[in-house]
Amino acid sequence: MLTFAYIWVFAFLPLPWLLRAVLPVRRSSEIAVRVPFGDRLKAAGEIGAPATRAAKGLSRQLFSSVLWLLILIAAARPQWVEPPVVKGLPTRDLLLLVDLSGSMNQEDFTNAEGKTVDRLTAVKEVAGDFLEHREGDRVGLVVFGDAAFLQAPFSNDLSLSRRLLDETAIGMAGPRTAFGDAIGLGVGLFDESDVPAKTIIALTDGNDTKSQLPPAEAARVAAQRGICIHTVAIGDPTTVGEEKLDEVALNEVAQTTGGKYFFAADREALAGIYEELDRIETREVKTISHVPRRDIFQWPVLAALLLSLVGKLIHLRGRARESALGSTAVHVNPLTGKLEVLG
Repeated sequence: MLTFAYIWVFAFLPLPWLLRAVLPVRRSSEIAVRVPFGDRLKAAGEIGAPATRAAKGLSRQLFSSVLWLLILIAAARPQWVEPPVVKGLPTRDLLLLVDLSGSMNQEDFTNAEGKTVDRLTAVKEVAGDFLEHREGDRVGLVVFGDAAFLQAPFSNDLSLSRRLLDETAIGMAGPRTAFGDAIGLGVGLFDESDVPAKTIIALTDGNDTKSQLPPAEAARVAAQRGICIHTVAIGDPTTVGEEKLDEVALNEVAQTTGGKYFFAADREALAGIYEELDRIETREVKTISHVPRRDIFQWPVLAALLLSLVGKLIHLRGRARESALGSTAVHVNPLTGKLEVLG
């Protein structure tokens, strides 16, 4: 679509006609010779016909008008408006904490086909689907065992986050559970975040056995920074020993940060939890739109230059023709004492 940045420039369109009407006409005095053979001089081309002079004047006015219009068009800065470019801005940073300790190897879950699989495989299937539906969020992934590691930084590429989740393996971070350190690492990852909503979803099947930072203390730091933590416990709550599921600690972490605690004993319950989390942590996409504009003032400038060049060539050609016609010689006849036209 064509538009003009300075449309007010066209208010100067009648300026030449106004100046011509207001300013006095420049008059020039010419030397004339009265001769009794004016008809012969007209035939020789010295004096043009009034119709010819009027046609020339009309052409000159039309030429000047078009040239003035092209100058105004260029001065008004014509622009070609391109289709708008729309970009979505994330409104939430969502970080997933996944336990990779040895206890995740227990085969007490089923996959979508009903086959018995280990806990991590079920988590990958359910959490992966959850991640791919978080359109509008930036998603990150932290895995933890003996220590916490960043598996995927915050990104809008949800398929990449799922692929990196699928590449995790039980024990790759160590056999024990550093849950508090994982929260601490996650809180640090939000330092560079400027989105309004910050959420952590932490999934584990055991209690904290390795952290240097207790989960309760890490949760208080998260709450101070406006980070909400939802905790998801999976597995058997009757397990004892180091692999015992510490539901009390997980519940405390969630309550401290304003989040919720969930327990999933099987795949169906786990899928239901992530559906509820999807409803709780609503997705909002903020969009910005930019309309590219391309300046095209050079084209009317080029047209004006070409028109001026053509006009100059026509003017020079006309002057040459007039010079040729004006070369008819006039002299005084010595016998009669009168002017005569030669040729």
